[in-house]
Amino acid sequence: MAKRTFSTLETLLIFLLVMMTAITVALLSLLFITSGTIENHKGKYSGFPVTDSPQATQSSTTPQGSTVTQGPTTTTTTTRVSPVTTTPEPPLFQNFSGYHIGVGRADCTGQVADINMMGYGKSGQNARGLLTRLYSRAFVLAEPDGSHRMAFVSIDIGMVSQRMRLEVLNRLKSKYGSLYRRDNVILSGTHTHSAPAGYFQYTVFVIASEGFSNRTFDYMVTGIVKSIEIAHRNMKPGKVFINKGNVDGAQLNRSPSSYLQNPQSERARYSSNTDKEMVVLKMVDLNGDDLGLISWFAIHPVSMNNSNHLVNSDNMGYAAYLFEQEKNKGHLPGQGPFVAAFASSNLGDVSSNIRGPRCINTGESCDNANSTCPIGGSTTCVAMGPGQDMLDSTQIIGRILYQGAKVLYASASQEVTGPVASAHQWVNMTNVTVSLNSTHTVKTCKPALGYSFAAGTIDGAGSFNFSQGTTVADPFWENIRDQILGRPSDEIKECHKPKPVLVHTGELSKPHPWHPDIVDVQIITLGSLAIIAIPGELTTMSGRRLREAIKAEFATYGMQNMTIVLSGLCNVYTHYVTTYEEYQVQRYEAASTIYGPHTLSAYIQLFRVLAKAIATDTVANLSSGPEPPFFKDLIIPLIPNIVDRAPLGKNFGDVLQPLNPKYRVGEVAEITFVGANPKNSAENRTHQTFLTVEKYEDTSGTWQAVHNDASWETRFYWHKGLMGHSNATIQWHIPDTAHPGIYRIRYFGHNRKQDFLKPPVILAFESTSSAFEVVTT
Repeated sequence: MAKRTFSTLETLLIFLLVMMTAITVALLSLLFITSGTIENHKGKYSGFPVTDSPQATQSSTTPQGSTVTQGPTTTTTTTRVSPVTTTPEPPLFQNFSGYHIGVGRADCTGQVADINMMGYGKSGQNARGLLTRLYSRAFVLAEPDGSHRMAFVSIDIGMVSQRMRLEVLNRLKSKYGSLYRRDNVILSGTHTHSAPAGYFQYTVFVIASEGFSNRTFDYMVTGIVKSIEIAHRNMKPGKVFINKGNVDGAQLNRSPSSYLQNPQSERARYSSNTDKEMVVLKMVDLNGDDLGLISWFAIHPVSMNNSNHLVNSDNMGYAAYLFEQEKNKGHLPGQGPFVAAFASSNLGDVSSNIRGPRCINTGESCDNANSTCPIGGSTTCVAMGPGQDMLDSTQIIGRILYQGAKVLYASASQEVTGPVASAHQWVNMTNVTVSLNSTHTVKTCKPALGYSFAAGTIDGAGSFNFSQGTTVADPFWENIRDQILGRPSDEIKECHKPKPVLVHTGELSKPHPWHPDIVDVQIITLGSLAIIAIPGELTTMSGRRLREAIKAEFATYGMQNMTIVLSGLCNVYTHYVTTYEEYQVQRYEAASTIYGPHTLSAYIQLFRVLAKAIATDTVANLSSGPEPPFFKDLIIPLIPNIVDRAPLGKNFGDVLQPLNPKYRVGEVAEITFVGANPKNSAENRTHQTFLTVEKYEDTSGTWQAVHNDASWETRFYWHKGLMGHSNATIQWHIPDTAHPGIYRIRYFGHNRKQDFLKPPVILAFESTSSAFEVVTT
């Protein structure tokens, strides 16, 4: 092989990378050693810092055309240990056919500034505002006598972390005793790449998050638990119907060359290299009134690309937004009784950027085995969505999903009946022996990431000279790795072949293990429906094999014609799962299959055990497995908390750039205020929105909110300045449906203040614009 040479620029960049990496490792180590209790969870299941929120009001000088009010909130923290105080179960009406059904939705947005976004792994992609709120959507279903129940929760986040799941289960146990448990609660992430990071405990993800944020972790956990509590309170007798159908025009297989490695005889059984089938559950009460919907579909929510800095729920969230707005007429987004969840499935190799990969500098296709361009390599090979920009693409794909689900929901007539059952085990995925046949066994591996992991995908490329499809190690990068992280063992390198190991995460344990060893496997059945909780991202063919194997296992033990739904990004995140054949060519998904080439076979074996236990009513005989860890003293965020400051002579909320006196529909109303860091609002939750758009009603003489910050017509931008100064810009993209009349925009925020030798306090403030007119012509 020819000796690789680097240009002067490449050499300089590599030198800078090495120096930055060394400095980062040193800083991270120092931060870990000195972190103490700042922002960290203190001990296993020990509770969280609780913010006291006295709401006294302060007056302040206000500019012409605006109103600003403030109120203090101290950030004195106490440690709360939740005792087990079981909430009494309300009496359930039992004389009916169907299920007790409860639905609930709660905000789980977390901080929308000074935190990295989770998904693309791009340094510098910090949140700088909000496009839409993130929600946890919970569905509780119980048998008529209440003896068995399940909870399925779909959450607008990148993925569920193990730490998050453990804390949610702990809080549920404190309130409900044994009613909601590890076996009958599934937490599933939608996999939006535009949600905050910072809620993980394993070092790879902590580094990608640029620290652990207890502020965001607690906000998300609280939202998830609250959604379950709402669903629990709202339970009523009802019926569940299921429907299935293909949805076209929303997907693209982003690793088609990997898919082609699967046997031709297997591929011939399917008409597409993606799963186009959408599965919809329709929930109604006994009067036929709508309660909720769960839709499962295989698609990556990556319409919003890695240049985005606004927190949002991407295309899956937009589909949920449209469905809920239709069913909850007269309610603001995020409000109303109907709950619609668009949940993830086997989306590992499925992109929503359906125009496919092209070289951004030449426009030519780069749909090749390495996803590279003649100029720029893999970094210039990017897949594009169908719209004019990423916001347009998000809405186009989201609307396709919404319309598909709407048709299936309206025509759903097959009732789901039968008992509720569940099975769960914790498994050490680093050492699973898999029986391939009667004479041959193989094993899974300690976690490791391959070279192609660093290349990224056509939805978001990596850096430097990495490319997908790399099966040979590079001595240059090996030397850098060995100097910084140490040399991987021969055992881990041999186990992962043909993956060339870039980072041997399974052999790294400082400051904490870099990847999980203990993984959840879980199945919940609702009559003839089986929901399989996948702790990662299955590729299309991996999902097909797993579904087929589980269905056959159920049938073997008497449960015929089961519908198998794969729910992705559940309970703990373990990256990807490819087929053995796809693994051989080592594109991104294979390089990210962290437990080695036999990962899928191991999962098939493990889930078959659960399916058999449910079918034979022997779940009680299953071992729980090794309990996962819950680490203390995680690395704190690299971005510190600082005091907010207003310009001299100004107050927080003062208008810097006013609105025009008149706008037409289709135009953008924009106003800029003296702002404060929005992350404060994740700590002091006095205000539930950063903004409202309000219309004056002549008949009542009152202002009525017509939009909030969960509306897709609004944008909240935060502009960070120096020394605690910042501005907040609010946009209202006035829709054609807006009624003519008089409007105003309100801004809600919280500023951090600290007097000398005193603890910091967070002050709530709000501001109101001058009135403006909207006309249709």
